[in-house]
Amino acid sequence: MKAICLLLASAGIACAADAAHPADAWEFTFESGYLWNIGSNTDIDYEIAPTQLTFRSPTVLDWFAGADGSRLVVRSRFSLLGESIVEGPEDYYIGINGAPSIEYWFPDQKTSAFFSIGGGFGWTNSTRDPEGQGQDFTLNWFSHLGLRREISPNLSVLGGAYFIHHSNGGQTDPNPGIDALGFTLGLGWRF
Repeated sequence: MKAICLLLASAGIACAADAAHPADAWEFTFESGYLWNIGSNTDIDYEIAPTQLTFRSPTVLDWFAGADGSRLVVRSRFSLLGESIVEGPEDYYIGINGAPSIEYWFPDQKTSAFFSIGGGFGWTNSTRDPEGQGQDFTLNWFSHLGLRREISPNLSVLGGAYFIHHSNGGQTDPNPGIDALGFTLGLGWRF
């Protein structure tokens, strides 16, 4: 591990072992959950099982640092998406998205509340169903609100509420979209 930290340090990148605070290190998370269709963009009762591999950068903006050890920070967040469409005319969705991760770290420096809102793009296996996506290339928009708790050095558990919107960008008529809301659970690793 020391060799990896030295290599990263030579490139000017913080390593978890060198970070004074968990938000000042890189983080990789693996999350999965379940989402249900909400709203009226389509008459199809979609059910989606999302899986995400997410990378968070070290702190890029320190909004507030309390004397008690609490902090409000912004980090960059990039995710690879893989969704199994359990109910609906499509079978899968693969994509990417990005967003800022706004995080409030409690004074114990082991627990944080996080919020992200952003978007990206991806592909699905569209069908001719008039209430389905209508084309393979789609845009996505998401919001994610949750809690993270460190359970050992560099390892954490996280869970939260997750919303995603899939859109074909108005490229078909009719122009349905998917609005799905549910939860995610996952594990995070700092490096």
